[in-house]
Amino acid sequence: MRKIWVFVLIMMLLFGSEKLTAQKKYEPTWESIDSRKTPDWFGNAKFGIFIHWGPYSVPAWSPKGTYSEWYQYWLQNKTLFGNGNFKGDEVVNYHEKTYGKDFTYYDFGEMFTADLFEPDAWATLFKNSGAKYIVLTSKHHDGYTLWPNKEANDRGFAWNSMEVGAKRDLVGELSKSVKAVGLKMGLYYSLYEWYHPWWQQDKERFVNDHFLPQVKDLVTKYEPDVLWADGEWDMDADKWKSKELLAWLFNESKVKNSIVINDRWGKGVRKHHGGFFTTEYESEAPEFTRPWEECRGMGFSFGYNQNEDAQDYNSSKSLVLMLINVVSTGGNLLLDIGPDARGNIPPIMQDRLLDIGKWLKVNGEAIYNTRPWKDSFQWSKGEQNYKPKQHYLGGDFILKQTIDPEPGYAVKELFFTQNDEAYYVILPKWYPKEIMIKGFESSKPSKVTFLATGEELKWKKSENNLSIQMPEYYPSKVESDYAFVFKIWK
Repeated sequence: MRKIWVFVLIMMLLFGSEKLTAQKKYEPTWESIDSRKTPDWFGNAKFGIFIHWGPYSVPAWSPKGTYSEWYQYWLQNKTLFGNGNFKGDEVVNYHEKTYGKDFTYYDFGEMFTADLFEPDAWATLFKNSGAKYIVLTSKHHDGYTLWPNKEANDRGFAWNSMEVGAKRDLVGELSKSVKAVGLKMGLYYSLYEWYHPWWQQDKERFVNDHFLPQVKDLVTKYEPDVLWADGEWDMDADKWKSKELLAWLFNESKVKNSIVINDRWGKGVRKHHGGFFTTEYESEAPEFTRPWEECRGMGFSFGYNQNEDAQDYNSSKSLVLMLINVVSTGGNLLLDIGPDARGNIPPIMQDRLLDIGKWLKVNGEAIYNTRPWKDSFQWSKGEQNYKPKQHYLGGDFILKQTIDPEPGYAVKELFFTQNDEAYYVILPKWYPKEIMIKGFESSKPSKVTFLATGEELKWKKSENNLSIQMPEYYPSKVESDYAFVFKIWK
């Protein structure tokens, strides 16, 4: 009888503790909001897929080095900015030549049909890519929503996928399919809208009557695992009432205990407050105190840009090395795809995802659920941290930092990750005889194995260095050779 009462008491204490944790009240202050721990699944996931999809996917065009999802802004403002020098009228000239002067951006809404969209097929592709979470643009800066909601129509006409174009709840359909294959489902949401009349004339009304009820509707209907904010930069968080929104999210919403948020909640907030910090075309080992994520396209644009050619896309090897580079420094990679207006994912994007998945199937244990080692990578001799002079970091930077250096520049010879069981050494290229890990101060390993084949390797420890003898390399035994992983068992 006594044992039963002890068991009951322990259960009461355990459940009571969980209840107290779940019921912590968050105040609308950054100090309180920042005190919330980002759920562990996010830091363990390492690889996610971003999806930019909307009416801008109809023209699917902008000059190379610009974002095609900004088509409406380029068109109506007759300006361009991005990675290059532009006159500013390129999109206007293209638009008038292709569609005519009287064709407005809003006319693209009916052409955004999504008639070939198969959410289950998308979800299967994402699963096979090795990604652990998805982030879909539920609404970009043009204001068009991929789900039915009344706020999408308060500009005087319908502007959502259930009433205009697709006639489908695209957020709902994809969320259901993604969750069914065991992946986390996130939703991107733009706080502002370029040409909403309230945003232009009465920002306070826009926040109170449009933004806040709309984003709450999105969260309540679809219970996302990630809420990825953007378009925050024109107003302070106080004017956005972001802290009040996040307090509601963590105290009252259905996903209050599980949801992950990013850091784009007001002017000057990015990389200072929020859940995880975001970089964009940076990917360089930032020393953040919170989880972080690098987002970038496979080419340059996030939305599908039919003006980009095969050579504008990063190779599968460079994408795998980007992932390794980010993960070794403690971050996640959110890699973007841009479907076309009918719901096709371009084959080149599918190929890249499947190639990454093939590599992760063999080497994923060096990526998922890992954390940085004392050093993220080992440099060769020479000048470190090669960067091109452009504003946005291009995809070739990682190749220049690993296998194709500029004269006088060092390369990252080895990357490192670890978990409780082992250290992982990731080689961006094959070395002929041996590799030496400098400053290996840990105790002698119990064994060292080649992850792709499982074979045990010879090693030698001298002072603080560990030398590992390279195995015989048989290409037929290595399913994916974008990078090679040695496992040092603790």
